[in-house]
Amino acid sequence: MRKILLITFIAIGIQHLAVAQDFTQGFEIGELNMQKYDKDTAAHAVFINEFGNSKIDVTNDDHIRLTYDYHAKIKIFDNKGLTSGTIEIPIHNGDNDGEEVTDVTGTTYYKDDDGMIQKIDLDPKKIFKVKDYKYGSTVKFAMPGLRPGCVVEFRYKLVSPYWDRFRGWEFQDDIPKIYSQYEVHIPGFWTFNASLRGALKLTKTSSELERECFTSHGAKSDCSHIVYALKDIPAFVEEDYMTSPKNFKSAIYFELVEFTNPYNGVRTVVTKEWKDIDRQLKIADEFGSQLKRKDLMKERMAPIIAGKTDEMDKAKAIYAYLQKWFKWNDYIGINSNDGIKKAMDAHTGSVGDINLSLITALNAAGINTDAVLLSTREHGNINTLYPVLSDFNYVVAKANIGGKSYLLDATDPLLSFGLLQLSCLNDKGRVISLDKPSYWIELSSIQKRSNTSSLDLTLLDNGKIKGTISNYYNGYEAYQKRKSIKKFNSVDEYVEDLDAKLPKLRILKSNITNLDSLDLPLGEVFEVEIDAFSNMNREHLEFNPFFWDRITTNPFKLTERDYPVDKGMASDSRLILTMHLPAKYAIETHPQVVAFAIPNSGGMFATSFETQDDTFTFSNITRFNKAIYSPEEYPYLKELYNKIILAEKTDMVFKKK
Repeated sequence: MRKILLITFIAIGIQHLAVAQDFTQGFEIGELNMQKYDKDTAAHAVFINEFGNSKIDVTNDDHIRLTYDYHAKIKIFDNKGLTSGTIEIPIHNGDNDGEEVTDVTGTTYYKDDDGMIQKIDLDPKKIFKVKDYKYGSTVKFAMPGLRPGCVVEFRYKLVSPYWDRFRGWEFQDDIPKIYSQYEVHIPGFWTFNASLRGALKLTKTSSELERECFTSHGAKSDCSHIVYALKDIPAFVEEDYMTSPKNFKSAIYFELVEFTNPYNGVRTVVTKEWKDIDRQLKIADEFGSQLKRKDLMKERMAPIIAGKTDEMDKAKAIYAYLQKWFKWNDYIGINSNDGIKKAMDAHTGSVGDINLSLITALNAAGINTDAVLLSTREHGNINTLYPVLSDFNYVVAKANIGGKSYLLDATDPLLSFGLLQLSCLNDKGRVISLDKPSYWIELSSIQKRSNTSSLDLTLLDNGKIKGTISNYYNGYEAYQKRKSIKKFNSVDEYVEDLDAKLPKLRILKSNITNLDSLDLPLGEVFEVEIDAFSNMNREHLEFNPFFWDRITTNPFKLTERDYPVDKGMASDSRLILTMHLPAKYAIETHPQVVAFAIPNSGGMFATSFETQDDTFTFSNITRFNKAIYSPEEYPYLKELYNKIILAEKTDMVFKKK
């Protein structure tokens, strides 16, 4: 959920006055005596109070800065909660300037073995700054004397030259909070959009007009002082099948709309329309100018498409060639900062280098191709209401061939034509063309994963099961299987590892097909021998048809989930078992025959069992028809997995006649 508020000096100025302030430093005896948090008795720690304050102001060095003050008090209940006493503050560094953390203080309060109240102050020498990469560092410190039952309190100031990146506030964390409050002070020279996200509603929001809060070199301005607060905030629990947590945590974010230079009165509009973004990208040296270098790519691609007249054949040849030509350097981004010629010559580059080269090469071959800007799942969703170029961190190609479109990413040599990595399947993408206005396309539901396992087995008189297992993987399932095989030095090593993971099964022969033919299904055929003797009774034989790829754990454990289940794509998994029995054995327990479905054709799990003479056939299908399921569908998904696990847990039992 996202709600956009326009914070302007005038609109806020006419509202009622509000007085807000930081909470009092120190502890109360009830906080030390607290054994658990009543609203979440499973919590290992809880924020007793949290306060933040951000302000655009002129600092002692006579520069306009964003100052951010933070103050928090946390109760730790048990050993698992001790991690909440280790604090990490990410900061951004520029080439000539950067953010700075100062005035760090902290105290740990606890009861010793004699029940006496003690306190330990944070030693400034135990505060460390670690450089993560060129433009990012982390200030770290661990609160002293951590132990179950203690209360920790700390505060710090962060001063940033990046006032255009007004600091947001996440109300939710991985532990619950009793109360959290955030205040902002914005001079009238600046206008921001405030974006409220998450399912929780603010407990309090208020505003007041601060007279002449900003003064510098004769420039004066009143400020909007706004308070946002929430109480009884549940912990945000991450679960499988979700995109970036920041998409769903209850939080407030700010985006600069416009500002007026306090010293010369020049007004700058920051928020642009999409036509402005289109124009900016088309003339940018690192983007549009690279897409215009068709002459460079035409010469290089000529021998690659020589003799080919069909557009699809040309496109696949160019795609396969560039996949092998480039080695991705692990950098993401939408631009080719040093140019596609340099990347081509070096045989390596970023996502922007490689995929802008691909787009340009396809267009040079006469194949209509556009760029698609997107945000990866880890990066977060795009704000479609206001164009912000930094929301995008990835670019792929959109080749238009024969009335169909194919999204292509040449950074991974194992991606088949028209297939994207799961990390790219996040909400929407923006199509950017050199000669047409940009537009949105949906990225979910554009691809699918599927696999089929066919087992033809014979139960022998000696209690062994021998036969053939044939697995076929399509779409994204084939891509993932190829990746898992390629991790090994050889196919033989992969088979040996597989054999070792299945203790009751011995692989006698194996054959992997289409490992390097990316447009074809990947096939595995194994001749196997299985020991079916029961550990408890040698007169009985046990066999589980799901021994190859069984679901044993439900990925959904929450009572309820207020954010979507995002699998990225639909899926279809099938198993067909044909087993031949000797005359001396009969089936004592056959597999469960079940059928479960998610409402509105969302998915299903079904099995069937048939016998004929000395042969039986068992089959099952697990299907998820949607890429994204709403929070309202969560209970049905959770129950479906419970049913699958229960059905796959039951063994077949054979007994001697």
